[in-house]
Amino acid sequence: MFLARGQRRERQATIERLYGAIVTQARLPNFYSALAVPDTVEGRFELIVLHVHLLFRRLMGEEGTIRAFGQEVFDLFIEDMDASLRELGVGDFALARKMRAVGEAYYGRAGAYEAPLAGCDDAALTAALHRNVHGGEPGAEEAARRLARYVRRADRALAGQEAAAIIASGPVFPAPEGA
Repeated sequence: MFLARGQRRERQATIERLYGAIVTQARLPNFYSALAVPDTVEGRFELIVLHVHLLFRRLMGEEGTIRAFGQEVFDLFIEDMDASLRELGVGDFALARKMRAVGEAYYGRAGAYEAPLAGCDDAALTAALHRNVHGGEPGAEEAARRLARYVRRADRALAGQEAAAIIASGPVFPAPEGA
C-alpha cells in the first residue's frame, strides 16, 4: 500500500496511540496489587502480551485496513520488545535468540488464551493465566481467577466497540478489579 508521507505519519501515530493504550492499561497499579501480577519486567511483559492479544483478536475479525491495524500494532509490540531488550543491555549476538523467545512467548500465550476465550472455558483461561502471568505460584490461583474475570470483561468490552471507534480513539479496556 502506497501512502503519502502525511498519511504514513498519521497512520503511524494511530498505531502508536493504540499500542500506547495497551501499555498504559498494562501499567495500571491494580493489576499488581489487587490481581497479584508480579511487578517485574516479566509481569509487565505478560500483561502487555495479554492486551496485545486481546486487541489483535478484536481487530483480526475485521476486513482490510482495520485488520491491518491489528498486524501493525503487533509489529510495533515486536519493535518495542527489541528496543527494551537493547535497553536492558542485550547485545547483538544474543538479541536474535531473545527476540525469537519473545515471538515464541507471544504465540504460545496467544494460543493458550485463544482457545479458552473462544470456547468460554473459564477453567482453562484461569489455568493459562496462573501458569503464564503468576508463574504457577502456589496460592495465586484466586488471583488468576480474578484476572480471568478481567480478561473476559476486556474481551467483551472490545467486542462491543466499533472497530472504527477503536482505531479513531483507542481501545477502551475495563478497570481491573479493585480500581
